Amino acid sequence: MYLKPLKIGNVILSNNLLLAPMAGVTDLAFRKIVEKFNPGLVYTEMISSKAIFYDDRKTKELMNTKGEKRPIAFQIFGSDVETMAYAAKYVTPLADIIDINMGCPAPKVVKNGDGSKLLLDEEKAEKIIRAVVENTDKPVTVKIRKGWDNDHIVAVPFAKMIEKAGAAAISIHGRTRSEFYSGKADLATIKAVKEAVNIPVIGNGDIVDEESALTMFEQTNVDGIMIGRGSFGNPWIFKQIQYFLQTGKKMEPISQTERLAIIKKQIQYALEEKTELTAIRELRKVIAWYTRNLPNSSEFRRKINQIENEKELVSLIEQFFLSI
Repeated sequence: MYLKPLKIGNVILSNNLLLAPMAGVTDLAFRKIVEKFNPGLVYTEMISSKAIFYDDRKTKELMNTKGEKRPIAFQIFGSDVETMAYAAKYVTPLADIIDINMGCPAPKVVKNGDGSKLLLDEEKAEKIIRAVVENTDKPVTVKIRKGWDNDHIVAVPFAKMIEKAGAAAISIHGRTRSEFYSGKADLATIKAVKEAVNIPVIGNGDIVDEESALTMFEQTNVDGIMIGRGSFGNPWIFKQIQYFLQTGKKMEPISQTERLAIIKKQIQYALEEKTELTAIRELRKVIAWYTRNLPNSSEFRRKINQIENEKELVSLIEQFFLSI
């Protein structure tokens, strides 16, 4: 039975299906939608330790968890030991788990030595992990990739260091930084990491449906799986995978009525959190994900991208779903 509770430090998750932290995606509104489909854990967007240190207002908005279920993991990133220690102290009262991002491949992140760039500096990475662990009483986890590039595949020694430094779990994306999201996730490396450490290992990469979730479990023996891009416009993927792992059968596809209701609920949550203009502009890509591959969706998306108020947006969405 692959679906089971997962213990990370002193936190026991109801199941081992996790929503990955994703910048510009896992905001409060989306997390509240995903929580309706019973993930074991959700993560905030990645939060800059330097921005916390310098008391940045927009960054603090990323830490809003009002109305959310627990537990919630806060992901922080940075390559300065002191600011990471400060950030750990700062988010401790808010978080159930603190995750350190050592996997983000974005150029604007790695150019500062953050994210996956730390895979090239194990000594500094270890100092950061130890500093975070020492400055919180919450479980600390670390998210990595399999390496920087094919000449620097470091996942196994890095995982051993992470465990030794005091982390409570590791999540690993089975690609190098240079691959970004191209090709296929390397399940053999994820399996090797699982075999190398005694703390929980969470597999990440290419989990987009029931079969790919099962494959990750079968081929790597990971303790849990982390779903990222597979949740785009598809937050019910958590419920689908749970049902499949429990019964061996697939759920009935979600109805268009249910899909419409979920979209409208996410719009509502976004508007509770942000100004109307900001929320509507950010929701354009989200609605595009929800309506991908539906009839006439390309023309619908073109219209969506010109709208900047809630009333027009909801009206257009309702008209679209009535027409299919």
